[in-house]
Amino acid sequence: MKRAFKYRFYPTDAQAAELSRTFGCVRKVYNMALAARTEAWTLRQERVNYNATSAMLTAWKKTEELAYLNEVSSVPLQQALRHLQAAFTHFFGKRAKYPRFKSRKRSRKSAEYTTSAFRFSDDRLTLAKMAEPLDIVWSRPLPAGAQPSTVTVSEDTAGRWFVSLLVEDPGLTPLPDNGSAVGVDVGLDHLLTLSTGQKITNPRHERRDRAQLAEAQRELSRKAPGDGANRAKARRKVARIHARITDRRRDHLHKITTRLVRDNQTIVVEDLTVRNLLKNGHLARAISDAAWREFRSMLEYKAAWYGRAVIAVDRWFPSSKLCSACGALQERMPLQVRTWTCDGCGASHDRDVNAANNLLAAGLAVSACGAGVRPQRRTPGGQSATKQESPRREP
Repeated sequence: MKRAFKYRFYPTDAQAAELSRTFGCVRKVYNMALAARTEAWTLRQERVNYNATSAMLTAWKKTEELAYLNEVSSVPLQQALRHLQAAFTHFFGKRAKYPRFKSRKRSRKSAEYTTSAFRFSDDRLTLAKMAEPLDIVWSRPLPAGAQPSTVTVSEDTAGRWFVSLLVEDPGLTPLPDNGSAVGVDVGLDHLLTLSTGQKITNPRHERRDRAQLAEAQRELSRKAPGDGANRAKARRKVARIHARITDRRRDHLHKITTRLVRDNQTIVVEDLTVRNLLKNGHLARAISDAAWREFRSMLEYKAAWYGRAVIAVDRWFPSSKLCSACGALQERMPLQVRTWTCDGCGASHDRDVNAANNLLAAGLAVSACGAGVRPQRRTPGGQSATKQESPRREP
């Protein structure tokens, strides 16, 4: 199975200039190809595929206006056209919205190189059009004998440079089946609540740096748009704070998801539509900081690595209002209610632990019989299975 290993590197001035030119050319080619495909469909109802845009690229390079495209490696430019083709494939498959143009200020700066555009030997990576290898910080070793099939170079908004190497990892083998299953309820007071009763604290990474971030943002707002170097310096300061928050959050989620996948054969989660929850003006900031979507994404790809199963329970399943002891369904369950007593059997419940137990029961019912009916009554025995959602990653 293939796996990407990401490392930070420190380019020389010449390498940084070359990569910056490459990023700009990749963005230019992508936007021109998108405009050509959009125009062809709008005016002539004609679909333009990858091969046609590749021929367009060859013609563009021969013009005087776009001759500078010849100064960078051709491979990242071809890869940009392939990425555009993939974007249209997702669009026509109704898995994504219509492709958007790349922005010089807002879009991610990256370039993808395949095997014909780089040399890798003895932990030395040299890209096309460069005389010297990249100064990479090997924070962890690659698998023994690994040879990258794809290399992606990127620069984030904080000015940090990264290189991602896609290699075959023989260490990604299924773990022994331990028969353990756990239900996971996500929240804000506690990031995760497990059906075992364990609660994992929400670190609230953004709140820790909120005062420093606000001060940096105020300083940026005082810089005039045309204030060149000073505004760039202030913007970079804000970006570094955001990057630190993101790194802490991602590190925490990696540790949690790795432990869950290693300890459990089956993990049951709720199929939340986070983008809709973010429309709540009172909770949007906290929900964004919790990163529920990233948590689920990590669970899914790590489960695929190690032969585990992730089951997503229908988002309308009333896990919080359903008594895990008798199955009685409560009429209302406001968010401020954290503990409650069942009217049917008198059992006392912690709201989050009860939800995690209900999710686990529903997920196990799915794996056993594939039922898909939600309970519609308050009587005992009302609990039933919900549909299983196959693991997926949103584009």
